[in-house]
Amino acid sequence: MDYKQTLNLPKTEFPMQGKLPEREPATLVRWQEHDLYGALQKARAESPAFILHDGPPYANGNIHIGHAVNKVLKDIINKSKLSEGFRVPYVPGWDCHGLPIEIQVEKELGRPGEKVSAQAFRNACRAYAEGQIAGQRQDFERLGIIGDWEKPYLTMHFTAEANILRELSRLTVKGQVVRGAKPVHWCVDCGSALAEAEVEYQERSDPSIDVAFGVADAADLHQRLGLAEPAEASVVIWTTTPWTLPANQAVALHPEYTYVLLRADERHLILAADLAESTLARYGHPEAEVLAEFAGAVLEGLQLRHPFLDREVPVILGQHVTLEAGTGCVHTAPAHGVDDYEAARRYHLPVDSPLLGNGRFKDDLPLGLGGITVQEANERVPTLLRERNALLHFEKIRHSYPHCWRHKTPLLFRATPQWFISMSANGLREKAIDAIDATRWIPDWGKERIAGMVNQRPDWCISRQRAWGVPVALFSCAQCGEPLRDADTFERIAQAVEAGGVDAWFNQPDSDFLPADAHCSSCGHAHFHKVTDILDVWFDSGSTHAFVLEQRPELHSPADLYLEGSDQHRGWFQSSLLESVASRGRAPYKAVLTHGFTVDGEGRKMSKSVGNVIAPQAIIDRYGADILRLWVASEDYRSEIPISDTILKQLGDSYRRIRNTARYMLGNTHDFNPATDALPTAELLEMDRWMLARTALLQEEIRAAYNEYQFLRVQQRLHHFCSVDLGGLYLDVLKDRLYTTPAASRARRSAQTVLWQMLEAMVVWMAPILSFTAEEIWNEMGDRPSPSVFFAQYPKITPAVDSEALDVRWERLSRLRDAVNATLEPLRQEKKIGSGLDAEIALYANTDWHEFLVPVGEELRFFLLSSACALHLYGERPEGCSDIIPGIAIQVWPSDAQKCARCWHRRPDMSRHPDHPNICDRCVENLALPGETREFC
Repeated sequence: MDYKQTLNLPKTEFPMQGKLPEREPATLVRWQEHDLYGALQKARAESPAFILHDGPPYANGNIHIGHAVNKVLKDIINKSKLSEGFRVPYVPGWDCHGLPIEIQVEKELGRPGEKVSAQAFRNACRAYAEGQIAGQRQDFERLGIIGDWEKPYLTMHFTAEANILRELSRLTVKGQVVRGAKPVHWCVDCGSALAEAEVEYQERSDPSIDVAFGVADAADLHQRLGLAEPAEASVVIWTTTPWTLPANQAVALHPEYTYVLLRADERHLILAADLAESTLARYGHPEAEVLAEFAGAVLEGLQLRHPFLDREVPVILGQHVTLEAGTGCVHTAPAHGVDDYEAARRYHLPVDSPLLGNGRFKDDLPLGLGGITVQEANERVPTLLRERNALLHFEKIRHSYPHCWRHKTPLLFRATPQWFISMSANGLREKAIDAIDATRWIPDWGKERIAGMVNQRPDWCISRQRAWGVPVALFSCAQCGEPLRDADTFERIAQAVEAGGVDAWFNQPDSDFLPADAHCSSCGHAHFHKVTDILDVWFDSGSTHAFVLEQRPELHSPADLYLEGSDQHRGWFQSSLLESVASRGRAPYKAVLTHGFTVDGEGRKMSKSVGNVIAPQAIIDRYGADILRLWVASEDYRSEIPISDTILKQLGDSYRRIRNTARYMLGNTHDFNPATDALPTAELLEMDRWMLARTALLQEEIRAAYNEYQFLRVQQRLHHFCSVDLGGLYLDVLKDRLYTTPAASRARRSAQTVLWQMLEAMVVWMAPILSFTAEEIWNEMGDRPSPSVFFAQYPKITPAVDSEALDVRWERLSRLRDAVNATLEPLRQEKKIGSGLDAEIALYANTDWHEFLVPVGEELRFFLLSSACALHLYGERPEGCSDIIPGIAIQVWPSDAQKCARCWHRRPDMSRHPDHPNICDRCVENLALPGETREFC
């Protein structure tokens, strides 16, 4: 007889090898053909909603590994909420306006107004964005992301553009939008102002200079200080931007700091007392005579001579002056610094700059400065100062300096006429801080980070001097520049844009929008200019809560969660917060989750020049999307996220452990119908009841981890369960029952009952992370109650009433098994045995252990995977027999009994049955129901 035919061998179509790159696309096609997203929405129509609002990626270029991290994290969260029974509408979106697209179109068509009309240029930008979105969408879907891909939101949709303008209207009517010639970050290459979020800081080398501003009236100075004899003196400033000196309008001192008048060689210098020593050392004059000490406030209004231009500038006071570096006397160019600008406003100083938007000075600037660049001015200005004996020190230093995030070129800080959202109007800054306090930040350090940024940020510059974007659709007074704050006018503009896009603003006459009796609320003037700037794209995306969350009926506002990279504390998190607080008085989100950036295996930033960039498309083609998803879940996303081929290969091993565990379960439940074959929990064998209780406990741990967004913990627990709890113990012990007992016996049905419940739970646990694999398993499980695993919720697992006692008992047995395995290992290494079934064991147990093990009886050998296990009292142990754990000694030896062809145990009861000469008595009994009696394992 061929006894292998009587074994219950696995029968399944679920392959051992995943071959994910080949198999996943077929699953994706099924999802698309059956509109999985739509079906999920219908099935959960009456369920409470969980809303994760998608921060829009920019519609330019292929998706990179950072995009993949972001979208997979969002998808894991959404799918975990599906498992909890929520309705989870997810509307992906794209940010479509702005400079990167303009640059690409300019390469082909040239600048608008030159070789192509502005309208044709905008049309080309729109078409380019559409093409980019199509490519990115395909890649996002390939990652297994479930969402409303047929109806995403785009900031360039006419309805979106119109609603962005309605948000501008809300803020303008409330007085939040103001006009001013304030200093802004200006990119010469962009030809436009930049938002704070578009600025990155890099190290660069710049000249560091100390400059003497001579006192214009020596008698005034000495009268203020109470000195008898007037003498020439200078207030000393320090700066790393010599090019801004032509715009100097004052020198600022702190009113409460102590300043000193020093005599150093032939010079009389004024500087902060606390910085005098370090400053003089820098000049090479370590010794100086202190002629006077005084508070900074004493010099307010003192007139100084500009070091090379023909004008006098005053000493002013400011709380922004610090003692961190320099001289304690601050060069003040109101056109080139926020603190300078605010100080100048208090003193009604001019905000003039001779610097043009192309980075060159006006041609009429004297002293060889006219028409030169900023870089050239950094060389020319020190020369002018030397010629006038006003340069006290010069050196090159390396320091952090703002650069354009697109062009990687240094920025200029210059005052230009722009439109701003005021941080002070209507208490916006304070309200924003309150909204931050009311929001949950994950990790919690995000709260302090964004609060610090909001506390320090200047007014939000929302105007750009470009062509592709939503217009700053304002009419400004021709006399005073005040915007027309009329809601009806804005609504007419919004309706026109809703019908025809942004071209309506640029092409239609003013009379289509302006009321006949329009007049300025500030000065009463009746003539207005149409603003032709476009809005900062961060205002576009910052308004998505209004035109997505509030306009889509399946969504709600505020969102339950925003999730983006840590750079978005400066970007989308902040722009959304400010727009929503300004317009609605609250944050647009209840919680904000931040993830880090990807780095290579050595912790280096991804860079094409370094050659360490890993594209998600390449990972998917080689390993499959599920491996990429597993990588995302396997890293601590709160900090930098490393990736390398080595990491991916290791994850491949982890994936195969999980996959093969599921395959084992599928194979051994192929003939099991849970509706008719499952046993009640009370009738399960003891080890099965124990594992069921452990599974129920683990499910609660995994649910909690998902709800706390601790995906690494989910992955670790799932892998440990498959490799240790199951592969290293339960499934190893279970093989004997599954393969040797009768198909419908209690021993086997008990095992199958638990295997099935574990598989039902595992497939739900893994679905948010290993989405394609979980769907394959679900389809292999036979007649499922729903067409996809994503309809399933966590199954109800009812542990035995004695589960706590079982856990204590079987944890103790597991420790014994580990100790026995360690004892058998040398025999395996010495090739004396192949497996534990080639060995026999004698255990010598103290009273406690003996009483504990006696009830297990004959089944102890099945649990220890040996062919025989004799239990003796501890006092009977032979000489030299050592303890493997306290209270248990062991003897092991290779069995010389014949090996059963069916169960592979070496048994003395072989060949007793003429019809079955090659199998043991137990196997003969198991060839028909009811088979052997088992209670424990």
